[in-house]
Amino acid sequence: MIDLYYWGTPNGHKISIALEEMGLEYQIFPINISEDDQFQPDFLKISPNNKIPAIVDQNGPRGEPISVFESGAILQYLGRKTGMFYPTDEQERVEVEQWLMWQMGGFGPMLGQNHHFSRYAPEKIPYAIERYINESKRLYGVLNKQLMGQKYVAGEYSIADMAILPWALRHDWQNISLEDYPYVQDYITRLTARPAVQKALAIQV
Repeated sequence: MIDLYYWGTPNGHKISIALEEMGLEYQIFPINISEDDQFQPDFLKISPNNKIPAIVDQNGPRGEPISVFESGAILQYLGRKTGMFYPTDEQERVEVEQWLMWQMGGFGPMLGQNHHFSRYAPEKIPYAIERYINESKRLYGVLNKQLMGQKYVAGEYSIADMAILPWALRHDWQNISLEDYPYVQDYITRLTARPAVQKALAIQV
C-alpha cells in the first residue's frame, strides 16, 4: 500500500497517473493547499519542502516504510519499484530522464509562474505576464518539435509523459492556443484516451 499525499494540481496528477498506470494499490490523504495543510508538522516530516505530492510506501526497499517527496523523484522511485515506464537500458533511461528534468526544471516552474502572474497575482504586472507567456510559448514549441514523428517524448510511453501531460492540460490558463502546436494537441488527445489517465484525472478530493 502506498499513501499518496495529494491535491488536485498538475504535480499531484503526475503521481495519481503513475499509480494508476502501474496498477499499484494506494490511498489518498488530501492536503488542502488552500488551507495551508502543507505546513502541518506531520506533513513536513514527509515533505520538508512543504509541497505536494509526497508518498509513503509501506513496503519500501528494505521492507520498511519509506517516504519520498518531489514529484520527479517519486516518479523515478515508482518506475524503479515496478520496472514500468522507466527503462533499464542506460541510453533509453537517459532519454526519459532528460525529458523528465525538462519538465521539472522548465515546463512546470515556468508554466506555474504563468499561472500565478496571469491568474492569481493581486497586481497585474504586464512585464511578468508577457515574460512567462513568452517562455511558455517557447517551451510548447520545444515539446511540439520533439513530438514530430513520434507518439511520446522519449520514444515509448514513460514517466516523462506522465509528468508533462498534467501541465499541458492547463494550456488555457497559460494563454496557449493548441492550434499553434498541433503535435502537442495530438499528444494530449492520445494520452487522455488512456483509461488509467482518465481514472487519475477524475479523482475528486
